[in-house]
Amino acid sequence: MDKYENAMKLLEERCGNDKEVLIALATISLTPNAAGKPRPAVRMVCAYYEDGVFYVSTDATKNKMLQIEKNNEVAVAGLDWFTFNGIAENLGWVKDEKNTRIRAKFKKVFDWFDDVGDEDNPDSIVLRITLTEGTIIDNEKKYGDLQYKVDFVNKTAK
Repeated sequence: MDKYENAMKLLEERCGNDKEVLIALATISLTPNAAGKPRPAVRMVCAYYEDGVFYVSTDATKNKMLQIEKNNEVAVAGLDWFTFNGIAENLGWVKDEKNTRIRAKFKKVFDWFDDVGDEDNPDSIVLRITLTEGTIIDNEKKYGDLQYKVDFVNKTAK
């Protein structure tokens, strides 16, 4: 296996396989700092991962979504020793026909979804975070390397 395949296998083991993952999601705040410069905003969200993408159930009216509307470049990090950049996209209402597969995953992966997912609210949406680049650490060196710098777009790793 090459380094990219090893990194993907490691990421899938840690975050995939239909499990809920707690990640920090960073966006750019709509309110600048005292000097008028952009500042980060971060929050913890529940997500599931598959094929280079994290999916999040959220509300379209939340600050994170308002921030993403203005700048859809985001960063994510997890306690499983990874930090990635990505592009966030509002896929729309969770009950929209195009989101049927993702909604089914939400119900399977998030044991809380039926109780608090608020599916009948049109503002209950799917947030897709398509990873572009970042780093994952393998302290055990399970696949040989300690650190993988991953380029998801070109499917390479160093």
